[in-house]
Amino acid sequence: MRFLIALLLMISFVVPIFAESQQLSTDKGTLNIKIETDPENPIANEQTKIKISFINPKTNSIQEHVDYKVEATNAQKVIFGPIPLTHTAIGTGTIPMNLQDGENKIKIDVEGIVFNPIPPESATFSVFVKGASTDTSSAKPKSGCLIATAALGTELAPQVQMLREIRDNVLFKTNSGTAFMTGFDQFYYTFSPTIADWERQNPLLKETVRVAITPMLSTLSIMQNVHANSESQVLGYGIGIIALNAGIYFVLPAIIIARFRR
Repeated sequence: MRFLIALLLMISFVVPIFAESQQLSTDKGTLNIKIETDPENPIANEQTKIKISFINPKTNSIQEHVDYKVEATNAQKVIFGPIPLTHTAIGTGTIPMNLQDGENKIKIDVEGIVFNPIPPESATFSVFVKGASTDTSSAKPKSGCLIATAALGTELAPQVQMLREIRDNVLFKTNSGTAFMTGFDQFYYTFSPTIADWERQNPLLKETVRVAITPMLSTLSIMQNVHANSESQVLGYGIGIIALNAGIYFVLPAIIIARFRR
């Protein structure tokens, strides 16, 4: 388990998490619920679209015909909803709302599946939002972009897209991966926007970070070959990738330094 957590830490370091997508099980486990935000990094008091997807955990496919409610709170104060009981025939829905600065808790209640009422089940997501920007320059990137995005210059970089796919298609399909990614985002956002700003302001730092993460990005591409059917399969690949990175970042430099000291 320690190896899997270490792998998740590496991927979390370079990929935006909670401001982009999260997936949780309802409290009774009948459905998995995934949310995504548009824009990717919401701004306080500006409209954010919350895309909600209901997923059947047995088939890992979209669950059609779901009845649900949505409510959002910030500092225990209701800032949105609850909306009336809403039906989605296609298993997804998009809810616009204005999030506020700090932690926003979005609670989704499920009360029916395929036209059959069920005892209410819920999942609560945390979305952290920075205050509205006071910079009116459209040329300056917003500080919501994270470390790898800043280093690579765009959220559309192939490396960032690859890491998103690994996170969504591999890690989020394991219980431990989902739980960790959901919890880790709170820690990650305490420092990543600041580092990303430093990168934008300092081209040398930006290039240093880009060069430093390139070997790790290359090794993480191996995860694209994983068919995440079990925790053990992801763990096996994770151990191999961690060993490769340990060799690249620690063992190889240690050998070089030891030879120079002779």
